[in-house]
Parts: sequence; C-alpha cells; structure tokens
Amino acid sequence: MTIKYDNNGLVPAIIQDARTKQVLMLGYMNEEAYKKTIETKQVTFFSRSKQRLWTKGEESGNFLNLVDIKNDCDNDTLLIQVNPIGPTCHKGTDTCWQTENKPTYGFFSTLEEVIAERISNKDTKKSYVASLFEKGINKIAQKVGEEAVETVIEAMDDNDELFLYESADLLFHYLMLLQAKGFTLKDIEEELKGRHK
Repeated sequence: MTIKYDNNGLVPAIIQDARTKQVLMLGYMNEEAYKKTIETKQVTFFSRSKQRLWTKGEESGNFLNLVDIKNDCDNDTLLIQVNPIGPTCHKGTDTCWQTENKPTYGFFSTLEEVIAERISNKDTKKSYVASLFEKGINKIAQKVGEEAVETVIEAMDDNDELFLYESADLLFHYLMLLQAKGFTLKDIEEELKGRHK
C-alpha cells in the first residue's frame, strides 16, 4: 500500500468499528506504527505527546484489534476498521466524541427512537403509536398481519406506488411489534448474522 506521510512522517488514521461503523477516534501513524499494526494485528500509533510508538490498550487493556486498513483516494489518510475491546477514549467513553458505540440503521433507527418516545409519553389522543400500544400486543400483532396481507396483495398488482406504501406500513408496524416484544433491529441483525454462513 502506498502511503503519503506528511512532513513529520505521520499519516492520520481514522479508527472505525468494523461492526457498528461508528467512528471511534483519530490517531496518527508513522511507518513503524503502520508496520507494527500489520504485524501484531493491534492498532499502534505514533504518540505525538510521548514521541514514541503507542499500542492502543497497552495500559488500559482496551485494545483495537485490526480488521482492515484502507487508504483514501490521495493516499494520505487511513481508514482502519477494528474490533474494539472496551471503550476507546481515554476518558472511558465508547468514542472520543462521547457517543455510544452502537449500530445505526439510518432512518430506521430514528423511527425506533420515535416509537420508543411515543410509547413512554403515552399520549393516546395525539399519538397513533401510543394508542395502538394501549390496546395491547394482540392488536399490534394483528396490525402487522393486516399490513403483511395488504403488502402481498399489492405485490401481485402492477402499482409500485401502492406496493411501496403498504411495505412502509408493514415495516412501521413491525418495528412497533419488535418493541412490544422487547426487541430492536439490533436483535434481528444478530439473529440473521448467526444464520449467515
């Protein structure tokens, strides 16, 4: 791999969780740190403050186990995917931006949060979600069944707009059913990953 080091012999290394895709931290590597990372499979940086090689976790035990290294289009920034052991930040947080290292599923994660918030607020007059949850899990499960049937019916027709509409209804109600059972998309992801060969 061709790496363009700066005038100080360093290259920025963005550290990303290979599973959640969350950015965990930014460090710097010199050529020796890069080679040691490849050799040991544990991310090693050049510490600018200590002026020496520093393997993340050498004191805390919170190692960054190497999964993959990619170079950017200009060969002057590394993206290093890792499996972190424990929190990454020296302040004890998952990331150096004080964010939780959990998987996100784009807008679906936003929907999960909205559903959870509306369940906890229990405003049944203003919230469809709250009113459906008040009726109980049987009603939620029934709605998933109804939406599934409507999706199947539209799948056999030629109206793509209606098919997408019913598919969105099905997925929305399914997200509610997952929460009613105490699960999230993360649990479904783990189940599917367990089946993947």
